[in-house]
Amino acid sequence: MAKVTNMEALFLDEIQDLYDAEKQLTKALPKMAKAANSEELRQAFEDHLEQTKGHVERLEQVFEALGEKARGKKCAAMAGLVKEGEDIVDSTEETAVRDAGLIAGAQKVEHYEIAGYGSARTHAQRLGHSKIANLLEKTLSEEKQADQILNEIAETMVNEEAAETSQGSASSGKTRSAGGNSPRH
Repeated sequence: MAKVTNMEALFLDEIQDLYDAEKQLTKALPKMAKAANSEELRQAFEDHLEQTKGHVERLEQVFEALGEKARGKKCAAMAGLVKEGEDIVDSTEETAVRDAGLIAGAQKVEHYEIAGYGSARTHAQRLGHSKIANLLEKTLSEEKQADQILNEIAETMVNEEAAETSQGSASSGKTRSAGGNSPRH
């Protein structure tokens, strides 16, 4: 594999990484929706799946604008985050505790994407790709919105119910809730 030696090559590498990450998510989100206990969380995952398909299409527009073939570069970070989500489903019962875990995992995904799209947008601006920067900004905004929706679901219903479930558990005298811990953007 050739080394990245300039900003254009780094930018293309970032776009390929994001493209693979979004493709992985189009496969993972339906599983997350199916595993969700809360109807609100299930709907949020289904809605974000539709947005994610749009993110893939935008990235394909970016490749086209760059004169490149749309192809991903294996995103190991997303593969790890998806695996963590699968582990949450496998290790929890169908309760609000699972939903709290799914939200925490999904927020990790959103934060990864926010960082990736933010960097890519900034690099596009620096390289003079204003049209591409605008496309990336749209996706960045949607990723931030998805994180906010997850936060609201966690804070308004799931975390409290998960804590109550935990308090009733004989295996733990401590309460712990996950998700809803995103800093305000």
